[in-house]
Amino acid sequence: MTAALALGGAVAATAAPSADRRAQPQARVWVTTVDRSELLHERAPVTFREGTSAEPTIVVDPRRSYQSMDGFGASLTDSSAEVLYRLSPADRDEVMRSLFDPARGIGVSFLRQPIGSSDFTAADEHYTYDDVPAGQTDFGLRSFSIAHDEARILPLLRQARRLNPKLTIMATPWSMPAWMKTGGTLAGGRLADDPAVYRAYARYLVRFVQAYAAAGVPIDYLSVQNEPQNRAPSGYPGTDLPVRQQARVIEALGPLLRAASPRTKILGYDHNWATHPGDIASTPPGEDPETDYPYQLLSGPAARWIAGTAFHCYYGDPSAQTALHDAYPDKGIWFTECSGSHGPDDPPAKFFRETLVWHARTLAIGTTRNWAKSVVNWNLALDATGGPHLGGCDTCTGLVTVGADGTATTNAEYYTIGHLSKFVRPGAVRIASTSFGTVGWNGQLTDVAFRNPDGSTALVVHNENDDPRSFAVAVGDRIIDYTLPGGALATFTWPAHPALRSDLREIPLTGATVVADPAGENPAAAVDADASTRWSSGQAQAPGQYLQVDLGATRTFRRVAIDSGGNLGDYPRGWQLSASDDGTTWRTLATGTGVAQLTNVDLPRTTARHLRITSTAAAGNWWSIADLRLYT
Repeated sequence: MTAALALGGAVAATAAPSADRRAQPQARVWVTTVDRSELLHERAPVTFREGTSAEPTIVVDPRRSYQSMDGFGASLTDSSAEVLYRLSPADRDEVMRSLFDPARGIGVSFLRQPIGSSDFTAADEHYTYDDVPAGQTDFGLRSFSIAHDEARILPLLRQARRLNPKLTIMATPWSMPAWMKTGGTLAGGRLADDPAVYRAYARYLVRFVQAYAAAGVPIDYLSVQNEPQNRAPSGYPGTDLPVRQQARVIEALGPLLRAASPRTKILGYDHNWATHPGDIASTPPGEDPETDYPYQLLSGPAARWIAGTAFHCYYGDPSAQTALHDAYPDKGIWFTECSGSHGPDDPPAKFFRETLVWHARTLAIGTTRNWAKSVVNWNLALDATGGPHLGGCDTCTGLVTVGADGTATTNAEYYTIGHLSKFVRPGAVRIASTSFGTVGWNGQLTDVAFRNPDGSTALVVHNENDDPRSFAVAVGDRIIDYTLPGGALATFTWPAHPALRSDLREIPLTGATVVADPAGENPAAAVDADASTRWSSGQAQAPGQYLQVDLGATRTFRRVAIDSGGNLGDYPRGWQLSASDDGTTWRTLATGTGVAQLTNVDLPRTTARHLRITSTAAAGNWWSIADLRLYT
C-alpha cells in the first residue's frame, strides 16, 4: 500500500466560495468522528434560515474580535525528517502535500523548528551547530555550521514553504553548545554566568537565523530556550535557564537580531501553563522556583525586545494564557508544543478517540479561546514505535505515522490541527462566539470562531459529550441547526453575505452586579460573559423567581439576550423583563412564553441602569441563565 492510499482524510476542499447575494447563505461542514468513520469528511451544506431554535445556540458575533492568528502545525524534527526520508520520493511528496498543501491537504501553516538536537533526534549523539572537543571554547564561532540540516531538514522545509507560501517558522534551542554551559554537557546544566558567554550565545542564535535565511528558510520567531525550568531532562538536551539569565540573553540578542534579521521576533518563556511540581522540586536550594516566570520576564527591561510568550501543554491549563494576556495585553501569546502520548498497551482505537477529544477541547479550542496566535503539536511525523528518539518521550505520536512497510497513516493530531489549518488562514482574527464547554470536560459543546482575511468565517465546534448533541448556530438574525455525534469535531465555513450582517453591537457588562431569588448557584455567572458558567435557581421554576442586574451605569440598548446555555430545558417557561433607573421603581419592558434556550427580546431604544428577569410560570425544570447580553 502506498503512502497516498493510506492517508485518510487528506481530502481536497476549498475555502468558502463568494456569496451569491440572491441565494440563501449556506455553511459548508467538515466532520471528524472518534470512530474514524468520518475523517475531515465534507457533509452536505446547511442553509441559514430565519427564526429561533429550541437547542443551545452558538451566537457568532463578528463585531467582537480578539487576536490575529499566525498558523497551526507541528515541528519538523530531526526524527520527522528521518522517517519521511524512509519513503519513496513520490510517497514522501504525497505526504508533504497532505500536510502542507492548503487545497489538497490540511495546509499546515506554522512550524516550530529545533535549533540543533532535541530528544527527537535520529543521530547517534546529540548535537548543536557549534560543537568542539571537551575543554575547548569557540567564542569566535569558527566551527559554526548547519551542515547537519542540509541533508534532510532544510530540503523538507523548503518544500513545505513551496507548498504553503504563508508558512510561519519559529525556531527554538533545546541547548546552547556545551562549551557555553556549566558542566560542559548538552543534557542539563546552566548557561555560564559570564557576559562573554551571553554575547556568544546571542551571536550563535543570530548566526543560525542568518544561515537558515541563506538556505531559503527565513525564521519568523525565535525563543532562546525550550522549557527553561526543565532542569533534569531524561537523556536529551536541556538547560536550566532562570529568568535573570534568559533576560540577559534576550538583552544581548535583541539589538543584534534587529540589525541582522528585523523580521525575526523574540518569544519568551516557551514552557508549561504552570510550573510542574517536578520543576519546583528540582529548584536548587535557596533559589526561587520562579512559578511566575513569564510575569517576571515581561516586567523587566528585556521585555522591550519580546513580542510575547510561548506555552506548552504538559502542566496547568490554557486559562494561564488569558491571565498573562490580561496582565500584559500588548504582548502576544503563542502555543508552541504538545504531543499526543499513549500507554504501552493502549489499542489504536482508544488512543485515537482520547487524543482527538482532549486535543480538540484543550488545544484547538482551549488555547485559541485563551489568546493563542498559534496551535503547534510536537512531531510532524514519527515511526510506528514513536521514534526514532534519543532520550525523552517513548510514547509520543506525530501527526503522521510512517510504517516499516512504507505506508503513512494519519493520527488524531492530523485532524485536530487540520480542522484549524485547512480553514483558518494566516492573518485570520478570532471573533466572539458563545461556548458552553470547558477544557476540564463538562459534557457540553465548545467552539471557537474566526474571520478570515477574505471575510469568510470558520467556526470549529467540538461535542465533548459521548452522546450526540444538537445545537444551533446564529449569525445576525439567521441560524442553522446541526447535530454532532459524541466526541466529534467539526468545522463550519461560510462566506460574507448581506443576510448574515447585523447592526447590533454587544455592550460589555464589566462591573455589573447580580442578585437572585432564589440565590441558587452563582448569580454572578449570569454576567461573566462565559456561557460555560451559569446561575441556576437550584429548584423547580415558579412564578416570582427573579434575577436582577445592576449594570453599574446607565446603559442604552435595543436587545436583551437571555441565554440559558447548554443545559437543555432550563429556559423560563414564562418571563417578564423589567427595567429601573434607581433599582426601586420598575417598568415592564416585555413579557413572553419561553420556547428556547436563547430568548432575544427586541425593544425600542431603551435606557436603564437596572434590569430584572422574572419567572411568570411553573415548571419542573430548574431555571438557568448562562449569559445575559445587551446589544445596542
